[in-house]
Parts: sequence; structure tokens; C-alpha cells
Amino acid sequence: MVSLEGCPFCRVVRDNYLRTLLQENVHAVVQVNMRSSRALLDFRGVATTHDELVRTWNVQLAPTLMFIGPGGQEAAARLVGASLTDFYGAYLDDRVRIAQASLNTLR
Repeated sequence: MVSLEGCPFCRVVRDNYLRTLLQENVHAVVQVNMRSSRALLDFRGVATTHDELVRTWNVQLAPTLMFIGPGGQEAAARLVGASLTDFYGAYLDDRVRIAQASLNTLR
């Protein structure tokens, strides 16, 4: 999840949708923060910051959910924004299903 500090939509996505995925104990959920200079390692093990990684991914809106497989390859289309909360759960379930199918073909 690409998030932005103080973003109310990010909080809704994190608290109401991603928490469920974490509780299922099947999915890893990682948050990367726009405009954060906190250090991290990218998928190649190269030192970078949260914001540099967000820029590398060309993410321009928070929240953006990315479904990432081995080597940092995207396994499903991004879920950008959260303005349609009535349908968000269905969109998320669809992306998770697609990502899982994509990862299963790699095995």
C-alpha cells in the first residue's frame, strides 16, 4: 500500500480492508509512505527511501494498492484511490484473486 500521512482514505483502506487480509494470515501487507525520507531496501536490496520508491513506481495518488510478486513484478493491476467505498471490497477481492492466480502460474 502506498499511503500518505494524514490521508483519511488511506486510513479507511488500512483499517477496513487490509486489516482483514492480514488477519487471514495468507497475505503480506506492507505500507510505503509518500513524502517519507525513511530508509528501506527495494526488491533488489538497494538502499532507498519510501518516497524514492514511490517515485520509481510512478505512484501519484494515495492510497494505491500494488500487488507485487517475486522480484518486485506487479501481479495485478493497481487499485488507485478509494472514493468508491461501496465497491472497494469487491475491487480488492478481484485484484487479490488475479494476483494469486498470477503467482500460482509461476510455481
